[in-house]
Amino acid sequence: MARDSCMARVAAGVAVGGAVGGAVGAVYGTYEAIRFRVPGLLKIRYIGQTTMGSAAIFGLFLGAGSLIHCGKSY
Repeated sequence: MARDSCMARVAAGVAVGGAVGGAVGAVYGTYEAIRFRVPGLLKIRYIGQTTMGSAAIFGLFLGAGSLIHCGKSY
């Protein structure tokens, strides 16, 4: 696969979006778990759900943006 191919750009966009979304989701999930006083080990589950959800959404949108941007040449 060529280095500048469209799929490589989309894959990079999904990877970066997933990383950023995971980091933001972990911070936000931790904040909310403490704020709402989630009991015991449910905090880990809550933080994990928030992290995975944010990573998926950010990755989806950054990948879609990369796909849209892929057809433009400057």
